Amino acid sequence: MREPRHPPSEQTVSTDVLRFRNTSKVYALARQSVAALTDVTVSVGRGEFVALVGRSGCGKTTFLNLAGALDVPSGGDVLIDGLSTVSLDDAQLTQVRRQRVGFVFQFFRLFPTLSAVENVEVPLQLAGLPGSRARARDLLDLVGMADLGERIPYQLSGGQMQRVAIARALGPSPSMLLADEPTGNLDSETARTIMDLFRRVNIEFGTTVIMATHSMANASRAERVIALNDGRLASDESRNPEAPVG
Repeated sequence: MREPRHPPSEQTVSTDVLRFRNTSKVYALARQSVAALTDVTVSVGRGEFVALVGRSGCGKTTFLNLAGALDVPSGGDVLIDGLSTVSLDDAQLTQVRRQRVGFVFQFFRLFPTLSAVENVEVPLQLAGLPGSRARARDLLDLVGMADLGERIPYQLSGGQMQRVAIARALGPSPSMLLADEPTGNLDSETARTIMDLFRRVNIEFGTTVIMATHSMANASRAERVIALNDGRLASDESRNPEAPVG
């Protein structure tokens, strides 16, 4: 077990919400090793909206897994709010995920037997936050789902389920929101609505958003585009995001 050197603290402050320092990730598959990321150095500041692009297999999901403390690097380091993930034990990594990171996935990952409001409430309860039901309802209102809180996932459309997933991810007021192909299962009109919601969260709450996407339309909504190629950093460009918010 890794020896913790810097335990998570509510007082931890860092200019960057995320920093990769010469970060590599190698997976052992059968009799060979596969390098998913190789020597990536990049920082993401607070309040940025970043699109992560590249072909399938380029390392986007691995990047997000490391950024969200779902995995730790094989080499180099990953810092979340200034905390080195390679220095934390499993319990501390769980605490980082619960308090500092929100996850939004392509396939929603809602609990199928729980209502929308209960799905949003789960991470709040796990984090031990008071008034979890009231906050869950407030978050559903934020994403335009206040009237559908008692419905269970099969009673919701894909776009509605993704709104619930975003509300759930925002529950503990995370430093950053990580989204892995969040509109991949949605039609184009619904996808635009979800992207509007991400931009609103980013602008109004200052939440850092890092979104992996194949969609250049989605990438155009970000203020920064990081491209990966074969597990390496290919480019990192700032830009003016398209489309209004509101």
